[in-house]
Amino acid sequence: MAGSKVKEYKLFLDQHPDVSGIDLLIADLNGVVRGKRVVPSALEKVYKNGVYFTTSLFALDINGDTIEETGLGIVQGDGDSTCVPIPKTLSTTPWHKQTMGQLLLTMVDDNNQPVFANPRHVLNQVIDRFKGLQLTPVIAVELEFYLLDARRDRNKRPQPPISKTTGKRENNTQVYAINDLDDYGDFLSGVSAAAQEQGIPADTAVAENAPGQFEVNLKHEADTLSACDNAILLKRLIKGVAQQHGMKATFMAKPYTDLAGNGMHIHMSLLDEKGKNVFSSPKDSTGSATLHHAIGGLLETMNESMAVFCPNTNSFKRFQPQLFVAMAPTWGVDNRTVAIRIPTGPEEAKRLEHRISGADANPYLVAAALLSGVHYGITKKIIPHKISTGDANKDNPPSLPLNLFESLNTFKHSAFIKEYFGEDFSNHYHIFKSVEMERFNKHVTPLELDWYLRTV
Repeated sequence: MAGSKVKEYKLFLDQHPDVSGIDLLIADLNGVVRGKRVVPSALEKVYKNGVYFTTSLFALDINGDTIEETGLGIVQGDGDSTCVPIPKTLSTTPWHKQTMGQLLLTMVDDNNQPVFANPRHVLNQVIDRFKGLQLTPVIAVELEFYLLDARRDRNKRPQPPISKTTGKRENNTQVYAINDLDDYGDFLSGVSAAAQEQGIPADTAVAENAPGQFEVNLKHEADTLSACDNAILLKRLIKGVAQQHGMKATFMAKPYTDLAGNGMHIHMSLLDEKGKNVFSSPKDSTGSATLHHAIGGLLETMNESMAVFCPNTNSFKRFQPQLFVAMAPTWGVDNRTVAIRIPTGPEEAKRLEHRISGADANPYLVAAALLSGVHYGITKKIIPHKISTGDANKDNPPSLPLNLFESLNTFKHSAFIKEYFGEDFSNHYHIFKSVEMERFNKHVTPLELDWYLRTV
């Protein structure tokens, strides 16, 4: 066992002698955190030998049922693989009543090689491609979410929480509203304090476009794996702090029919070996040729990646006019109606913002698709089509695959996806999501009963 690993868990236990349990966590294919709870004394064994989880964890649908069609379930005996600690993710969980800890893991096989179905491994393979370009990706993840009343309304629909400050249920839609931040100041302070305690680099909190909707931003990191680890942990943190305050938090892409959806926006730049931002160009407000090639690659591969950016049937309900979600592969400067935005800012901080993904997507896979598109564009020197100004949706008719069936079909037949994600993983993901979609589509919804039960 490496000295740094010994130091990490021993230092943690020395600093928190009252900790009563440790949650061992791993994100599945949907980005859902699963795991087991162990006593503190088990940490030494976990750090020395790892801990066993069933490999079929990467075949669990959103309800936790195994999708046997993937071949990871009973057909292979539902065997185990080793999960090992991810450095610097051991921390306390301050939203619990008693002192608890958590540790993020990743899964490897008997030869200590990453399991092919592990999304974190897929991302790491894509990151390795940038070493050949002598470039380092820098990313920051922004997550939108809704705070909800712990109870649904009389029709079993979600509803905004009642503000402890005003005693009223949220009903305004004032973006950047400071009053909203004040009304939920205790919750937001709890998120900030918990993030600081866990070493998660959370930055700005913003009130968003709907009652009870907020966005918390993570700071830029030159370690993409760490940035996505922190996105996974931030989602758990926000849900935990919300529960501590008598509310629920959801990252569901579209929990309300008539309100804005929850997005996952990712900001990205590239640094050369000297730490210079290669997207910067003092002579061109739209950035360097490298940035243009990166955008060109993202636009050209966007259709093929939609099954990753929008992994659920509900994901596509975000795509509506006037809700700042692009429905075609578009780009622009300081324009929130496009798919790829170049934000305003200092030239040395020139970056792109990817605005397509829902907050329900798996951060590892979204980042893998994003970096794959950028790498493809740079190596192929792809020139993006005409820049969009004004409302991009008016000038660019919807052309993205805007339902799960079509997006999965495009994903399945993509040579680009197979090249960057690996054929084994690509096939696995397609089978997994197709079966999950079929299971969802078999259900008769309350709306169907309301519309058709008596009238047809």
